[in-house]
Amino acid sequence: MNVNEAINKRKSIRKYQDREISAETASELLNAARKAPSAKNVQSHRYFVVKNKDIKEKLVNNKVFKQDYVYNAPLIIVCCADPSQYPKSVDVDETPEHYAYIDLSVAASFLILRATELGLGGVFVAWIYRDKLRKALNIPENYIIPFVLPIGYPAEDPPSKPRKSLNEICE
Repeated sequence: MNVNEAINKRKSIRKYQDREISAETASELLNAARKAPSAKNVQSHRYFVVKNKDIKEKLVNNKVFKQDYVYNAPLIIVCCADPSQYPKSVDVDETPEHYAYIDLSVAASFLILRATELGLGGVFVAWIYRDKLRKALNIPENYIIPFVLPIGYPAEDPPSKPRKSLNEICE
């Protein structure tokens, strides 16, 4: 599968097979994210990988996600970034937090496309009780937590969502 095929095949998957994701495969996903570009090559993104049933149970008990399907994913990748790693002086009128959000989103997109290529599915989830998640996983206070990625082998094949035409998005 090439990149264009992965882009066209990718869907938001919310139902997963009861099938474990190997450590090698999880490393493949994180390695794809690691190779993404970042502003000033800061590479501020950090990932908390949840596979352990006891940790998942802790997340359930603390009700950190609004959507129950997140807990059912064999792999939950908590995507974080550390804005404090960016230089205080930047080239444009943007904050370090802004760069951190952008860089993390690019890296997570690389990860999702690699997941698609490997026959996995996932979805970006931003409805998070961040304080509860931070406490449950001991995530440092200086990290932002914009979203998580539940990942697994798809147990559904939802229809593709309509996309705007090029004429609608280009000025």
